Amino acid sequence: MSVIHPWYQLGYVIPHLYTDMDAYQFYRVAPEGMMLVTTGLDLKDYTLAAVERELPALWQRFELLAKKNVDRISLSGVPVASVLGRKKMREILAEGQSRTGMPCDTDLEAHIAVLQYFGATRIALATRWPDTVNTALTRYLAEAGIEVIACRSRARSLEENKQASAAADHLLALDLGDQVLREAPDAQALLMPGGLWHAIHAVPLLEAKFGRPVLLNILSTTWAALHAAGSRMQKRPDPRWGRVLGSL
Repeated sequence: MSVIHPWYQLGYVIPHLYTDMDAYQFYRVAPEGMMLVTTGLDLKDYTLAAVERELPALWQRFELLAKKNVDRISLSGVPVASVLGRKKMREILAEGQSRTGMPCDTDLEAHIAVLQYFGATRIALATRWPDTVNTALTRYLAEAGIEVIACRSRARSLEENKQASAAADHLLALDLGDQVLREAPDAQALLMPGGLWHAIHAVPLLEAKFGRPVLLNILSTTWAALHAAGSRMQKRPDPRWGRVLGSL
C-alpha cells in the first residue's frame, strides 16, 4: 500500500504554547499516514485554578480543530483531567462533542480504555509530578475501577518538566519503572503518564523485563484513535513500540 497523503488526522490540544515531545514521539509510534494536528493552551502549573483559567480557551481550540476537519479531538494533559475530576472531565468531553460533532477524548480516558482492554484493574504508577497530582490521578482512576497499588515519582514543577533533558528523562523512565514494578509484582500494567516525558524508548525495555504493558500518553491516545477508526485504519503501527499499539 502506498500512503501519499494523511488518511487520519488526530486533533490534539496541548496544555502548552508549543509542541515538542508530543509530536516527536507521535511520529515514531503512529503508522505512516496518520497526522497530528496540534493547538495549545497556556497552562502555568498543575493546580485546579490554573486549569480552570484555561477552560474558556479550550472551546476555541476545539472549534479550531473542528474547522481543520480532524477525525478526532483529544485533550492532552493527564494533570488537567486529574484535577478536574472524572465527572467534570467527561462532561467537558461530552460538550466538546456536542459543539463540534466530533468524538472528543483525553489522554487519561484513553489510558482507562487501554487498561480496560487489557483487563488491568491493579496497576503501578510512575510520574514526574508532585503528590497532589498523583493523589488526584489515583482518585480519578479509582472512579473507573482501577487501583494504583504502587507509585514512584520524581516530583517536579511544570516549568521543570518543560526544561528537562530528553536523555535524562529516558533514564528516569527506566529507573522509576523498574523500581515500581519490582515493588508491585502483582501490578497488571505500568502507567507512566506525561506528554512532556521522553519515555518511548523505555517502553519496550521495561515490557521485555517485566512482561506487562507499559502505557504512555501518546501510546494510549494513538491506540484509542486507531481502535475507534476500526476498518478505516489503513496501516497498523509498528509493534516494536510495545504491547499497547501491538494489540491493534
